[in-house]
Amino acid sequence: MSQTYHQAAHPLTLIPGPVEFTDEVLAAMATPSQSHVSPQFVDVFGETLSLLRELFMNTDKRAQAFAIAGAGTLGWDIVASNLVEPGEDVLVLHTGYFADSFADCFKTYGGVPTQLKAPIGSRPSLEQIEEALLEKTYKLITITHVDTSTGVLSDIKSIAALVRKVSPSTLVIVDGVCSVGVEEIRFDEWDLDFVLTAPQKAIGVPAGLSICIASGRALDVFRSRKVPPTSYYASMAKWLPVMESYEARKAAYFSTPPVQNIHALRASLKQILSVPLEARFEAHKKISDMVKTSITELGLKQLAPVDEERAHGMTAVYLPEGVSIPDFLPRVAKKGIVLAGGLHKEIATKYFRIGHMGVSVTGEDRDDLKEAVEAIKSSLAEIGYTA
Repeated sequence: MSQTYHQAAHPLTLIPGPVEFTDEVLAAMATPSQSHVSPQFVDVFGETLSLLRELFMNTDKRAQAFAIAGAGTLGWDIVASNLVEPGEDVLVLHTGYFADSFADCFKTYGGVPTQLKAPIGSRPSLEQIEEALLEKTYKLITITHVDTSTGVLSDIKSIAALVRKVSPSTLVIVDGVCSVGVEEIRFDEWDLDFVLTAPQKAIGVPAGLSICIASGRALDVFRSRKVPPTSYYASMAKWLPVMESYEARKAAYFSTPPVQNIHALRASLKQILSVPLEARFEAHKKISDMVKTSITELGLKQLAPVDEERAHGMTAVYLPEGVSIPDFLPRVAKKGIVLAGGLHKEIATKYFRIGHMGVSVTGEDRDDLKEAVEAIKSSLAEIGYTA
């Protein structure tokens, strides 16, 4: 399809994923059929894996990036079935809905998760994490960088440094599904072991890929397993040689890769990396500040009350007293803006979520989030709410 493709007019999708996509990414999704072992695709896939290293700020060649057909959730299975053996302890830091799910995944493969929970809208303190790490030896610790259910941002840099000091053999695992491409992640510098993510959020590509990167230390732990991986499709034994081969520009096969999704991922990564990542992070912070300031001026409260614990790619907002999701979100939708309801099971009906990441933030001459704020204001006014 021609790169002059323009997507049809449509309501703006401003939820915490999927987000809006660029015309170039959608055009790449329409790449004609292509053999997954053709020289042309081998070059595309190899370049894509190299670009993922840049996105994760990785130059250590002992690490390996992966892009596998599946949902971001597959990243949990990869971690649980390859880096943990049955009966081993893992520490799951809980900042919302997705820690519960990750813990369930570990149980499925025989791991023994311990959750360190914080009140809704907050995160465990470094002191609490250190105390937990000193109680027993954990094979790994998981951190949800941004929990999509609450909009809470975790300080992975400080946590990783703490782990290295207190329990250096513990692997540091980051669930970056709602953070990669919007929040700062320095894989090598911060000595992380595994980051998993998905394309449909800040990376700006339709869903269908599980994207991750594993450190050399994590791969050594995998190679030293006493028992084989407890998953077939998610086995690193299957995928590691495939990814290494494609990055070396050689065809390999375990399961057919989603050719069009890889083309789209490459297109988006080229756009993202065309400017310094620091500038991208700053652009998201600027829009995040605008949205959050506007929410405060409306007299609304966020789930995360502490500024440094608030994500920059989304905002979770409590509804005013007497306003319900069925009253509010359809009114916003009629104005061409799609927002998300609550997800945290304890308070799902009491709040809504705004996504502000990707092209809606970085695109030239786009006022997506200003339009969203106006739609929120007018919709609440129609219901009778006044600040």
